[in-house]
Amino acid sequence: MILTVTLNTAVDLTYRVPALTPHASHRVTQVIERPGGKGLNVARVLAALGYETVATGFAGGATGAMLRDLLAATPVRDELVETAGPTRRTVAVVDTASGDTTQLNEPGPNVTAAEWTAFRARFAELLDGAAAVALCGSLPPGIHVGAYAELIRLARTAGVPVLLDTSGEPLRRGIAARPDLVKPNAEELAQLTGAREPHRATRDARRRGAHAVISSLGPEGMLAATPEGLWRATPPAAVKGNPTGAGDSAVAGLLSGLVDNTPWPDRLTRAVALSAATVFSPVAGEFDPTAYEELLPRVKVVEETP
Repeated sequence: MILTVTLNTAVDLTYRVPALTPHASHRVTQVIERPGGKGLNVARVLAALGYETVATGFAGGATGAMLRDLLAATPVRDELVETAGPTRRTVAVVDTASGDTTQLNEPGPNVTAAEWTAFRARFAELLDGAAAVALCGSLPPGIHVGAYAELIRLARTAGVPVLLDTSGEPLRRGIAARPDLVKPNAEELAQLTGAREPHRATRDARRRGAHAVISSLGPEGMLAATPEGLWRATPPAAVKGNPTGAGDSAVAGLLSGLVDNTPWPDRLTRAVALSAATVFSPVAGEFDPTAYEELLPRVKVVEETP
């Protein structure tokens, strides 16, 4: 099974409006509720691809109960740890006229030291039998910035490959713990390394400890610095729609490729196709299966010279 960790889970609310206008009232034409947080999006995509997936992290309060109910309707196994503080909500407002999305994210619950200790113990138990683990998203209040580094060390001790997808200081601390794969976007990579040029920034990030670094370049695809070489993967054309969760789908593609031990070009093809197919979907954590199958043979992967 594949284990995903979402320390700052959420209930994702998507509001669709005919047009989003500042300072105006809006009539919402559709409301969609889904389990949210980066790791839960990854888990739902993996489950849709046919992989046995277990999700852990924190859930609490009335929103946490709602999250559990929503997760129960998916094939993902719920191993969330209870918190006294309430799970956050995230709101995506989709302008159906332009296709643009405005995102509003709450901070999350204040996790206590006792709750973190309980989570670490559960995480260590779940590593037994895991083929890979993904550590995804922001840290809720109360969790120290070295939390992901701590979990990476536990996974490495258990012999479980680990993917890290976060930003800021948690990324800086985490990458030093030597994860198998990190997937920052271009801005997160620039903040980490101080370099804006993608090749230089990706290689510099890898020198900081990660076995492989996949830089997400948005509509321009991905750049991968790996022990086997440097590759760029690009979609056949820019896609328009809701980009929320596209990066999480890319993580699912990379993680499934890691578990399947597929060559890097195939992993990148899968990740880029899933990411683009997610933009066609109205909500995060889902992708358009038809678009995915059509995009797979059209993704271009080229090996580049460092």
